[in-house]
Amino acid sequence: MTDPFGAYARFYDLDLGDVDDDLFMIRQFAARSGSPILELACGTGRVLLPLAREGYELTGVDISAAMLELARQKIAAEGLASRVSLEEQDMRSLHLEARFNLVLVALSSFSHLLTTEEQLSALGRIYAHLNPGGLLLLDLFNPDLHRLLNFRGQVALDKVMTDPDTGRRLLKFRTENVDLARQVIDVTYIVDEVDAEGRLQRTLFPFRIRYLFRYELELLLRHAGFQVEAIYGSYELDDLDDGSDQMIAVARRPS
Repeated sequence: MTDPFGAYARFYDLDLGDVDDDLFMIRQFAARSGSPILELACGTGRVLLPLAREGYELTGVDISAAMLELARQKIAAEGLASRVSLEEQDMRSLHLEARFNLVLVALSSFSHLLTTEEQLSALGRIYAHLNPGGLLLLDLFNPDLHRLLNFRGQVALDKVMTDPDTGRRLLKFRTENVDLARQVIDVTYIVDEVDAEGRLQRTLFPFRIRYLFRYELELLLRHAGFQVEAIYGSYELDDLDDGSDQMIAVARRPS
């Protein structure tokens, strides 16, 4: 299987590893649901590790072997391998023996599914892996049409980082183009690594995401058999409104 995120795996923790805005919310739903918990698109373990430290039993699934290897190293280093299992699978065709009380998909990872068929396939597999009464926590971004209209291929500096292992300065740029008719954004991350002699190495990571609107999301969830419990607009579980950055769905498999 080709690793679609392998090129970016070594930058992932520098870029997103310290993101924790969503962790308090996730902990609330973990406490409500209890073990076992499944995280899809788990990456390098940003969410798995803090939950495992708190005693939860977890399974992390990702399509990227490179991401999972980094997660595996961190889990082993903290002695948490007995609480966390990792699986290299595609959420569209997920097949695990276990069933779960909570399934979560963080940081808009569900948006990598580009068609209704792919979205419904993933939701169907999630439904099949939930215990009756189990919850799905789905974190997406709330599309802002004004912002989307500005996605016309401009290259913008996103972040400046330093690699602690090499000492190299990393400059992350991003460029975005939107297809409004298909609700698809073509994104390219450009990472320039500059060594002590000023030599530059460039890595390009192109990918596509599809954004969803509220009632489209609700319809997808209902079509997959879920009961929609709530749609929130922030990690503080505020109501969704025009100014919301997030669109967080909480859906239940009926008992």
